[in-house]
Amino acid sequence: MREVGGDVEPRTPEGCEECLKAGDGWVHLRLCMACGHVGCCDDSKNKHASKHVRASGHPVVRSLEPGESWLYCYPDDLFYDPEG
Repeated sequence: MREVGGDVEPRTPEGCEECLKAGDGWVHLRLCMACGHVGCCDDSKNKHASKHVRASGHPVVRSLEPGESWLYCYPDDLFYDPEG
């Protein structure tokens, strides 16, 4: 995960890209570290972050929750927290 860049800007910092378009809500937000897509977590009914990973092949997301800085790699099922 060391090669994952830290300067990715969220495309929709106000929320999940697809949920905003559909008028849906979400539980937590995840940021794609490859392209800046913002998707809802797997606890959300639509699971847009996971769907984006499968459709795009972009494997790593970061939590967009306040106070969280962890990353997750889907193919390796690996969490990484740079804070600890």
